Amino acid sequence: MKTIGLLGGMSWESTASYYRILNQETKRRLGGLHSASVVLHSVDFEPIERLQHAGRWDETARILASAARGVEAAGADFLLICTNTMHRVAPEIEAAVDIPLLHIADATGETIVQQGLKRVALLGTRFTMEQPFYRGRLEERFGLDVLVPDPAERERIHRVIYDELCLGSIRGDSRDDYLRIIAGLGRRGAEGVILGCTEIALLLEQEDTGLPLFDTTRLHALKAVDLALAGDTPG
Repeated sequence: MKTIGLLGGMSWESTASYYRILNQETKRRLGGLHSASVVLHSVDFEPIERLQHAGRWDETARILASAARGVEAAGADFLLICTNTMHRVAPEIEAAVDIPLLHIADATGETIVQQGLKRVALLGTRFTMEQPFYRGRLEERFGLDVLVPDPAERERIHRVIYDELCLGSIRGDSRDDYLRIIAGLGRRGAEGVILGCTEIALLLEQEDTGLPLFDTTRLHALKAVDLALAGDTPG
């Protein structure tokens, strides 16, 4: 079994989901008392959030690159950034370590292509929806047509993430707003919806909408288990 390296804490609410999925899936596949081999560096999110909104991405990159080097030194065989938004600095983190980075957009794009979808909606932080680091990767590597909500809807989605979900607050009115936005994206031709922030799966479940939901947290974690257990057999 390979050791999975995690850069977490952005927010810790979704990092807890990563840890649970990694261990549940490892036990499901191997049985017995098996659990995932994990090295986790969970950062303090407050200063990173301030730097994000100030556009000081180079400083966030330095913080996470330092954490990544520590995770590598602790024995991780590959690395996951446990957040969609901070893949904005994935190239800088990759350059800081010698172990591979498992990109969350790749795990998501592969699944969407396998299901035969071409046009998908993307929900996430304003950074993820508006900047090219995520949408561009899905479009260029997987040939997907990626739709995003209109500006006012993007702002609403963004604020729910930072002001509610990252704080563990799950509100029915926010769920209703998300579902209204998803319905509008469906009318624009979206065949599925990427939950492109690792906290959104705390708010929405597949039973809430008829459009397929792609939970990036779960897809990323399951891909990590695939890689960690490659060549392993139960026992």
